[in-house]
Amino acid sequence: MPGPRQEGPWPHWYARYEAPAGGDGKRRQPRLGPFGSEKEAKAALIEVLGDMAAGTHISDRQTTLAVYLARWLEGQQLARKQRTYESYAEACRLYWGPALGHVRLADLREQDVHSAHRAMRLLNRPAEAGDHGEMLRRLAAARATIPHLPGKRVRAAPLSETRIQRVTAVLRAALNDCKALKVNPAADVEIRAPKRKPLVWTPERVARWHDSGQTWRPGPVMVWTPQQTGEFLDGIESDRLFSLFALAAYCGLRRAEVAGLPWSEVDLDRGLITVRETRPDDDAAPDDPKSEAGERTVALSAMLVALLKAWRRHQLKERMAWGEAWAESGLVFTYEDGRPLRPGYISEHFRMLVRKSGLPPVRFHDLRHGAAKLSLAAGVDIKIVQEMLGHSTSSFTRDVYTSVVPEIATAAAEAVAAIVPRRQQCASKGLIDHENGVWSLSAHALRSGVPAGSGGGRESNPPATQYAAHRF
Repeated sequence: MPGPRQEGPWPHWYARYEAPAGGDGKRRQPRLGPFGSEKEAKAALIEVLGDMAAGTHISDRQTTLAVYLARWLEGQQLARKQRTYESYAEACRLYWGPALGHVRLADLREQDVHSAHRAMRLLNRPAEAGDHGEMLRRLAAARATIPHLPGKRVRAAPLSETRIQRVTAVLRAALNDCKALKVNPAADVEIRAPKRKPLVWTPERVARWHDSGQTWRPGPVMVWTPQQTGEFLDGIESDRLFSLFALAAYCGLRRAEVAGLPWSEVDLDRGLITVRETRPDDDAAPDDPKSEAGERTVALSAMLVALLKAWRRHQLKERMAWGEAWAESGLVFTYEDGRPLRPGYISEHFRMLVRKSGLPPVRFHDLRHGAAKLSLAAGVDIKIVQEMLGHSTSSFTRDVYTSVVPEIATAAAEAVAAIVPRRQQCASKGLIDHENGVWSLSAHALRSGVPAGSGGGRESNPPATQYAAHRF
């Protein structure tokens, strides 16, 4: 009968228990131990039996992380979008498999995750003196040969903290699905990745960009000013895809959303488009929006309605010219023969137009950030901007974009300055002089007789002629 018992000539105690039948239906009685005493063996047996009752028992304690992740990926392939599944597969096969795949699932600890992070941070960097760890070698070898990711290009640059954060999120999600684990070793692992907020191409930054030979960039995410956006649109009015770029610049649609937008979701009479389908990949079939909030209705200005009407007439002419060779896709933006636009081509064509314009560089996705900036600068309510962009919460929109709009920051600064009653506010109007550390009313103010409170001071202030010099 299963239970603790002493085995061998040494004082070692073991315990056996009745585990669920294996995949082949055969009876299984795993052994626990060795333990130094019968008491320890009984305690371990009680813990295992309790785990079985609670459903948190690892039936096969020899299962490694690599084996578990392979099974988990099989279940994710049909449950997730193709791009999401590919990102999961890349994280598991390129990072967690080589780093910790050999570790038994039952033995995985938070410290193992931290060790993997340290090795990831050394990838594609000159190895630290004397650091030739086996984990680092395995990670480097996996990145050198990746037959499991055909067509994928692995970056030669070191991993950023943001990248490590995303890779860890996959491990955390996988282990969350493992009900046999009482504690997720990756649950409390934190990586402080810097948030990349958009920056505006101010005149000072543009000047530095020119001085550097057009190689310097203040940050990875840049946004044009309204004037720069207008200059770009004015310069590409003759381009065949002008209406696509105008729609992205004013409404903030994602690349996959404009690539997958069908005419059936465009109501030009009411000036509305509904985002319900996307084309995230060059060869992928239509997909759902990025999130639940991504499925939305976006209002069009009269200018955009006129642009899309003109574009539809142009597309009909192309259809007639191609005749039977026309590829009927039903999409708003297509190649001349009706085939769906390749999402990658949209970005490539945009980069070419930006280079020709002579403007500082932004990505196609940065037009989305620019649309948020334009809307906020125009005084559009943050909730409306959130819904236009398809964000899940307005707090996210506020956190990312309000700091991007100088007009909002300037208005806030002026509002704060105006509410504090100080005589120094008169200095900007030529009403206060400062000499030798003394603030006093200027001769112009004394001649004109500044009334009490006119410089932002209190209403009880005396007339200007009664002011004495004040030292601060």
